[in-house]
Amino acid sequence: MAVPKRKVSGARRDKRRANNFKLVAPNMVKCPNCGEYNLDHRVCKSCGHYDGKEVVAIDEGKDKKKKD
Repeated sequence: MAVPKRKVSGARRDKRRANNFKLVAPNMVKCPNCGEYNLDHRVCKSCGHYDGKEVVAIDEGKDKKKKD
């Protein structure tokens, strides 16, 4: 049977395990309609377009804060 000849040191073991914890950045693409960056395969938050069509109507006055 195959048995390790020596104990694997903690540093060597931890280096081997460290490769599984890498974070991946989300894919950001430019909206073809307005040019804002958003996540791939999702409706644009700034203009409401997806796949060349307006899917969600965005209210422009909603973003602006009222000054009383």
